[in-house]
Amino acid sequence: MTNGKSQNPGDGDTGRHAANLVAGLVVAVVLIPQAMAYSLLAGLPPQVGLYAGIVPVALYGFLGTSPVVSTGPVALVSLLVAGTLGEVAEAGSPEYVVLAASLALGCGAVQLLLGLTRAGFFLNFLSSPVLKGFTSAAAVVIGLSQVKHVLGVELPRTSRFTELLPALVAELPETHAPALILGTVSIGLLIVFRRILPRYFRRGAWRESWIFTVERIGPLVVVILGIVTSWLLARAGMDRPAVVGSIPSGLPHLAVPEIADVPWGEIWPGALAITLVGFVQSFAVAKSLASRRRETVSPNRELVAQGASNIGAALTGAYPVAGGVSRSILNDRAGARSGGSSLVTAATMGLTVLLLTPLFRHLPRAALGAIIVVAVAGLVDIRSYLHTRRYSQAEGLAWIVTFVAVLTYGLQVGIGVGVGTSLALHIWRTSKPHMPIVGRKPGTEHFRAVERHEVHLCPHVVAMRIDESLYFANASQLETRLINAVAERPEVDAVLLICSSVNFIDTTALEALQRIALELRQEGAILYLAEVKGHVLERLERVGFLEEVGPDRIFLSAQLAWRALGCEEGEGLIGPGDEDRSQDVVSQKDVEIKPRMK
Repeated sequence: MTNGKSQNPGDGDTGRHAANLVAGLVVAVVLIPQAMAYSLLAGLPPQVGLYAGIVPVALYGFLGTSPVVSTGPVALVSLLVAGTLGEVAEAGSPEYVVLAASLALGCGAVQLLLGLTRAGFFLNFLSSPVLKGFTSAAAVVIGLSQVKHVLGVELPRTSRFTELLPALVAELPETHAPALILGTVSIGLLIVFRRILPRYFRRGAWRESWIFTVERIGPLVVVILGIVTSWLLARAGMDRPAVVGSIPSGLPHLAVPEIADVPWGEIWPGALAITLVGFVQSFAVAKSLASRRRETVSPNRELVAQGASNIGAALTGAYPVAGGVSRSILNDRAGARSGGSSLVTAATMGLTVLLLTPLFRHLPRAALGAIIVVAVAGLVDIRSYLHTRRYSQAEGLAWIVTFVAVLTYGLQVGIGVGVGTSLALHIWRTSKPHMPIVGRKPGTEHFRAVERHEVHLCPHVVAMRIDESLYFANASQLETRLINAVAERPEVDAVLLICSSVNFIDTTALEALQRIALELRQEGAILYLAEVKGHVLERLERVGFLEEVGPDRIFLSAQLAWRALGCEEGEGLIGPGDEDRSQDVVSQKDVEIKPRMK
């Protein structure tokens, strides 16, 4: 395993440099149109997107642990920026541009702080179903918001689907024909490059990396054809779609954003969402590509790299950035060997803003809108919902709640609702732990649940396995379940708790165990523990619980406890479907404590 550096003995320095040069140029070709398109999506002038592809990309190349992640403008973060700043400043205004840079500074500072303090685990609260539900809903909003460029109409700048759709329907009669034609043709060309040409080339002897590159250069072709078409229409004096207009030439100036007047109280939810979503997307693609390349990536070092990239964006008049999924995959397939490919991409973007910006003057906004619509179409992942729901109804619920909340209330509120739902479902699930009555499998030393296996029971022993850590939310469930199990069997004089799945016992659960031990003694039964993990046992010993129970009542394995309690194989054979099982085993659904039968 390596740490972010490709180890290919056959590659010399010359080979690595050549591979990085090719990969960096290929990624830059894709990033140029994407940067301008995503900048417009964020409500910013196109040059701001180009600036975001220079210093931030170079900083990640120096600091990132993944040699192939391509940092820069991405669709999700761009929409979050628009949703965060749209209500506090006019899109495209100088104040809006300053706020975008300040937002990048704030996000970068938080990411940098989390990385330096090794607190990246906080980002794990964004579960996979929540992230996928959020991404799918955001893709719908992004696509719908960009249809205005394809149709040549005006729509309110909002991240709420419930506001965008009625506004779009109302504007349909005002559709601008040249924009519609150019936008439709652009979408068609992008589909050809993404779907049709790859199938054709796969019939030949084309390498997969070349085919993937062909898929990704479609936006550049659309940009070039759009510029030529718009210029010809202007020369002929004909009506043409709205264009980007003049873009300032020259590299961005270094300057610290003026954050004193930033309304942080209004934009902090959006800043938090950008910090979370931007890094989770970046780290997810980094991990995926690293596993394919037999490399490792460090979450805390990635936080530092992404934080530095965002701070670099802020200091150069750009806006928040993150690792792009498609660009990173392209960088990998184009043969990138190290962060040097990102340096090549950054240098190419710098030359672009120095020399090529006059060429973008006639670039139609309809072409950029088409690029975004096609790019986000694949992010609507309904299959992930169906798969998640089949595996877990609760996680499927988190997916759909996040999806609906984003469409209804916007991105910031939606992701908050998703995270809250996910945590609430986790607490609900762990508050009702699986605690089966178990017995010994014939001829083995293994203990299994009586409702699923044919096992031997011991007449005077209740053996229960706890399949969850014990804490305040499920402590009462344990007490109720155990006392009911003993109440059903008057002959029981020993209770064995198998704690192989218990990783933590909090104070509330400890008090419940103390009450259980006391109530059992009053009923003439003794509490025994088996397979308690070392770190849990140390905590119990620290507070004197082991002395209360008795050190001789703690066993290394359930089998040793079984023998010590005088249980012999062959007693009480029982299995699934046994009609008498219900007399000996308490149902998991029992919730009321039953009185002990004397």
